[in-house]
Amino acid sequence: MAHEDRNSTWMGVGAILIWSFNIGVSRSLAESVGAMTSGALMFLLGGAIGCLHAAVVERRLRAMLRLPAKYLLGCGAIFAAYVLCLFLAVGLSATRQQTIEVAILNYLWPSLTLVLAIPLLGAQVGRAFPVGVAMALVGAALAPIHLDEWSSHALLDSLRAHPWPYVLAACAAVLWSLYSNLSRKWAGSAEGGAVALFSVASGLLLLAVRGWAPEPVSWTPRAVGELLFMALLPSLIAYSMWDRAVRRGNVTLVAALSYAIPVLSTLVSSLYLHVAVAWNVWAGATLVVVGAVVCQRSLRSASSSTQPA
Repeated sequence: MAHEDRNSTWMGVGAILIWSFNIGVSRSLAESVGAMTSGALMFLLGGAIGCLHAAVVERRLRAMLRLPAKYLLGCGAIFAAYVLCLFLAVGLSATRQQTIEVAILNYLWPSLTLVLAIPLLGAQVGRAFPVGVAMALVGAALAPIHLDEWSSHALLDSLRAHPWPYVLAACAAVLWSLYSNLSRKWAGSAEGGAVALFSVASGLLLLAVRGWAPEPVSWTPRAVGELLFMALLPSLIAYSMWDRAVRRGNVTLVAALSYAIPVLSTLVSSLYLHVAVAWNVWAGATLVVVGAVVCQRSLRSASSSTQPA
């Protein structure tokens, strides 16, 4: 059983808070310079800074390369594939409304992380676990939806007209849940991670796609500021904190708490993009919190071996 570190668990909570800025800031930045361009630059910049810090300050760049091969190659490939799917989904979204719907699918990863922890990490759960997952999923799906703009007919029409963003977002959710579990399985006891290297690889992959499908670019002072913010915080620091949390912290706890990301993201995005927040956001927030509590109580009520090995 991997040793759990409380500080690592708190890092996972910090990553969740930072990621709540992702959708709003990324949407604004993509509207100026394009999804592939902004994604490539933010991951290349963030990864380069991370590698430089590891080499000069921590003096552990060589140690990073000596991490388990399964972790470096397997988790690195999953990380890059996740980033590509997510940014392609955002870039291919026809409207802001579709971007919100795409975000809902991407935010299935917290529940999938807990579900996949059962076969991949040997986690054990109580009978109430499916109820908690269902409640959190309903809350996560309800919170980001603007009821005055959404209907089942509109969603079905959007699915028929533009299916690829939804398919890619669903793939992204599966990929990140796999990364969260396999990084713990393959490098849980290792000191430090390789997120900086993964970020550089992801940036190069997005840059290659951008070269194949060029985007119109319009730089403004705001876009530059948003790029720096996204490169340093969500694209580098938050991913590093999450990597540490799922490898050495209480992965089931941080995965359960991560259900709050759709609600936090909706609140932050509404302020940043000047979008009114409807009552369903608060209803969704309540379901998310209650669902996370039910999930965690179910995990704690099982035997002492409930925590992943």
